[in-house]
Amino acid sequence: MVKTEVVIVGAGPCGLFQIFELGLLGIKCHIVDSVPRAGGQCSTLYADKPIYDIPGYPVVGAQQLVDLLIEQASPFEPEYVLGQQITHVEKQDTGRFFVKTSAGAEFDAGALVIAGGLGAFDARPLRTPGAANHAGRNLNYHVADKERYRGKSVAILGGGDSALDWVLELHGIASNITLVHRRDEFRAQPASVNKMKQLAERADSTLSYHIGRIERIIERDDTLSGLRVVSFGDSPEAREIEFDELLVFYGLSPNLGPIANWGLELDRKMIVVETKECQTSEPGIFAIGDIVSYPGKKKLILCGFHEAAMAAFGVQRHLYPEIKQRVQFTTTSPIMHERLKVDGTI
Repeated sequence: MVKTEVVIVGAGPCGLFQIFELGLLGIKCHIVDSVPRAGGQCSTLYADKPIYDIPGYPVVGAQQLVDLLIEQASPFEPEYVLGQQITHVEKQDTGRFFVKTSAGAEFDAGALVIAGGLGAFDARPLRTPGAANHAGRNLNYHVADKERYRGKSVAILGGGDSALDWVLELHGIASNITLVHRRDEFRAQPASVNKMKQLAERADSTLSYHIGRIERIIERDDTLSGLRVVSFGDSPEAREIEFDELLVFYGLSPNLGPIANWGLELDRKMIVVETKECQTSEPGIFAIGDIVSYPGKKKLILCGFHEAAMAAFGVQRHLYPEIKQRVQFTTTSPIMHERLKVDGTI
């Protein structure tokens, strides 16, 4: 059994930044994730996705952000335990936690920080009869390599940020793109929607969008080749949309997995925390990122980073209540420089 100060559950961007915030306070950790590499959704689903709301970066790729966070955390020498899911958490009489993974790894941890994003996220599927037979072929729920779509005709389903982001990202790579959404209102950022519509209105546009429901799939030679889309209204019209590749972005369905059985207070599949230190209903277990719920919570990476800073001080208070807490600035503090392994100069 490995004894550690903290086990972080989830190696997405917020979990990676939690390593850094704990490290600044001199606290070591192990970080566990069910997928075989760090990065969470940014690496697994959206590696090429551009992100525009990280302070100091007008734009940064999702995988680039992950790489930078891993580099930033490296001075604190975290132990990564990847490809393993935490299956058992039990509080001991000492107040510490016994933690066990699906691969049999065991930890004696002083505290836990859950940074599980949406948990074991599942893409909401296209439920049109016959569509499931083509999943993983030319029907996909994420983009692993955008070069796959170069010069091809692509249809994209959805009206949220992921759908619009990939419409804009693949524009100019795919030969043409057709966006299909089931209602007039889009959930994506207004700037993305406006840009999409401007591109679609150009005379030489290779981008179009349609509002309607998917009536059925079209197959040729056992290959998914198109969709029949029916518009809404008193006089619905049907059109057939042909493509080489189909991308579906209907969102992610939260699945907490074993976390749902840890006895924590939940709110619609999210973990309730207090805002002072992001502690859950169980003392010693903290939670940050998209998985948490509190009044005013916003599901942004930026907010998750703030929560990681607050949780770090909460963890320190839980583990070492005798320590008088004070904020030390990384620019000027010799202690911070020593922990960061820097000399304080640029």
